[in-house]
Amino acid sequence: MQEVAPINTTIGTPQNTRVANALSAQDSSVRLQAALAVGSNPDPGFLETLVERCAVEPDFFVRDMLSWALTRLSPEITLPRIRHELDSERAQARSQALHTLSKIGDKGAWAWITRDLLRDAHDEVARTAWRVAVVLVPQAEKEDLVDELVTQLGRGDRDVRLSLSRALVDLGDVTEPALERAAANDDPEVATHARATELLRQNPETGFDAAIDEAKRVATLGPEGAAAAASAKTAEIEDC
Repeated sequence: MQEVAPINTTIGTPQNTRVANALSAQDSSVRLQAALAVGSNPDPGFLETLVERCAVEPDFFVRDMLSWALTRLSPEITLPRIRHELDSERAQARSQALHTLSKIGDKGAWAWITRDLLRDAHDEVARTAWRVAVVLVPQAEKEDLVDELVTQLGRGDRDVRLSLSRALVDLGDVTEPALERAAANDDPEVATHARATELLRQNPETGFDAAIDEAKRVATLGPEGAAAAASAKTAEIEDC
């Protein structure tokens, strides 16, 4: 018999209590099925349990199902509870709360995406905040968001930088002036990331790694030298 760890629940009925306890079962497939069951039969009594599990659930697919189950509840009760999680000391709680906000898509939550979240020391929280901010930002505040996001250029590893570039590209043409300024930054990591992001904005089909390589060539050779090198390479390929 599958052993479960009891969790706090005020749901009441024996059947619902069993489902709630299954959300913390050792077997991730049991937890996944329990989250699916909760989402398929929305019950406000599960709100606290779902939020608590989001903060500690180790499996990505189960976490995603937990967020889906939360979206099945009324936003009137879900959003205030999720907002509380944005101030949690647990990084996963903040990240998953942001992820759930992106699924709900309520524009009223834009004001909750603070500078602290956009600059969160935990990369996964920051990456999720960037993605949610792009979804929720009002048109009139896009420039301010761009100015905030460009302060994070050059941050983290490849995946973190790719996430930031995608967020900036998704914001559209409003990013061009800020990226142009960042491309002149004294920090070569910032400048290269800014140039690569602008290349992606101009041509979204360009791969991120290719854009980084091109940005580095521009930094080394200058715009004209990089263009000449690209032309020479093209001619060499055509002659083969």
